Amino acid sequence: MSTDSPLPDPATLPEAKPRAMHDMGGVSKFMCEAVDVEPHALSEFDREVDAIRGLLGAKKVMSVDELRRGIEAIPEPDYLRLTYYQRWIRSITDNMLAKGVFTEAELKAALEDTK
Repeated sequence: MSTDSPLPDPATLPEAKPRAMHDMGGVSKFMCEAVDVEPHALSEFDREVDAIRGLLGAKKVMSVDELRRGIEAIPEPDYLRLTYYQRWIRSITDNMLAKGVFTEAELKAALEDTK
């Protein structure tokens, strides 16, 4: 009789259970990554996105809850690829399109003007 613990059933591992992609607690592939706790400066992009979110909130166009739900709706490959504030601008854009604040054509035209 072996005294070794049996290997866990893969179906019981956290990564086997249904989860939203932002819920990374206990998922082994994320457990060994060090968390950067050093202070860092925000980029101009980060500050602009934060300002846009603040204005949308102040004007009652978009709430923090809508921002969060939009971030949580980003498909996992995109979520893992995007930076923190890129997730914010993705959520803001998706929310504004859904609310009809601007159309996809207007967004594309505005983006072309920035090139």
